[in-house]
Amino acid sequence: MKLASFLIEGHPCFGVIKGGRAYNLSVEYPDVPDLKSLLVSFPDIAVIKAQLESTPCYSLDEVQLLPVIPNPEKIICVGLNYESHRLETGMPEMKHPVLFTRFSSTQVAHGAPIVRPKVSEKLDFEGELAVIVGCAGRHITRENAFQHVAGYACYNDASIRDWQMHTGQFTPGKNFDNTGAFGPWMVTPDEIADLESQTLTTRLNGEQVQHAPFSDLIFDIPALIEYISTFCTLVAGDVIVTGTPGGVGVKRKPRLYMKAGDVIEVEISGVGVLKNLIVNES
Repeated sequence: MKLASFLIEGHPCFGVIKGGRAYNLSVEYPDVPDLKSLLVSFPDIAVIKAQLESTPCYSLDEVQLLPVIPNPEKIICVGLNYESHRLETGMPEMKHPVLFTRFSSTQVAHGAPIVRPKVSEKLDFEGELAVIVGCAGRHITRENAFQHVAGYACYNDASIRDWQMHTGQFTPGKNFDNTGAFGPWMVTPDEIADLESQTLTTRLNGEQVQHAPFSDLIFDIPALIEYISTFCTLVAGDVIVTGTPGGVGVKRKPRLYMKAGDVIEVEISGVGVLKNLIVNES
């Protein structure tokens, strides 16, 4: 099942995407303010499917998609989590995951522009898999990790490379407004039989710039959930952005950065395609 957040006539809603239409579940759950809240007590998928027969629906042209979870409590990103990316950066093997955070205010939806800031020309692409937490937990074992996953989505952790490298901390370069694309929807785990066999592909102006299977992750999803939940409680709607494969623009010769007018796509097989236009900050 594909779940999404969207606006209908300016009103924030959430629902199911099916057959090119958006079904407004906000009508069925009037006491639930958003998709994050729905995940707290996620109803049985069969129940939701049965409700769709009576749920108001709209063509995708009639709704404005929002970031999948517009208001996550936490966005935890993972760096250097594909061997191809680690090698191109020249970094040593890591005993533990490299983690940093993104602010929810940096996020944009599928179809919304990613903004290249005035202060830099070094806007780089990072296609990634986002894991959305469902059931809350602390000290989650890797054996139980997937019980806490509500779904998967595409993410573009677009990065301002010079600001990222000001110090050893990534925070500035990862948190410019309107740079974290998240969408177009999340797909529930029952739709994906074997996640490791799925692939991630990033395209810039139609040309493939990144491609990797999820079996190439250095720290897989259970390992990440186990590690992160050791130091903080994961709650419904939290987002774990699992890292980018090799091929980033900063490590190419010549370097390849995104500029105004470019179109960047992140595609995950079994999930969908996240597409954004690059614009300059006004």
